[in-house]
Amino acid sequence: MSWRGWIVVLAPTCLMACLVIARVYPFLAVTQRADAHVLVVEGWVHEYAIRAAANEFRSGSYELVFTTGGPIEGTGGYINDFNTAASVGADLLKKNGIGTDVLQMVPSRVNDRDRTYSSAAALGQWLRAHDVLVGSVNVVTEGTHARRTRLLFQEALGAGVKVGVIAVPDPDYDARHWWRYSQGVKDIVNEAVAYLYAKFFFWPHRGT
Repeated sequence: MSWRGWIVVLAPTCLMACLVIARVYPFLAVTQRADAHVLVVEGWVHEYAIRAAANEFRSGSYELVFTTGGPIEGTGGYINDFNTAASVGADLLKKNGIGTDVLQMVPSRVNDRDRTYSSAAALGQWLRAHDVLVGSVNVVTEGTHARRTRLLFQEALGAGVKVGVIAVPDPDYDARHWWRYSQGVKDIVNEAVAYLYAKFFFWPHRGT
């Protein structure tokens, strides 16, 4: 094949690769707020995201903030509610000025590969058990996890609850040039695969 032929073959591939590189981060790390008075914080997030969540609560018209999450990784499973990501997240929010009168931790006791869904399902169960009617929520999470978070929270909470999401970018790398950083590449690859699994292959257990 001549060099002109190679150009014809490779140019569309290179163009497609450039489009994917440019658009995959904003696709995964979506921020799309709902008109909500309830804020949900995934308790496993790092403290920079906790600080962003505290600022989000103070700057919005929120009335309640919930933290979610299951057993802390490395503990071998559920021990008690205070050994969960929900509890850790709640403690960090308190340290960042969120009062206990508006803060509620909702731990999940499930420790499996579908932790985000299990955490969202635990929140839905808590709301029903306490007769708390919620029409919409905004969920704070980290960067590229956001689209999967919104998908799974929407699945768990049902069509009656509108789920918005807020993606807090990792301060350790430039999201506009994520491919230049090992952590950026790791985040993109892991979350792209996880999102495809959640979108096309995950079948939730309604009894969770």
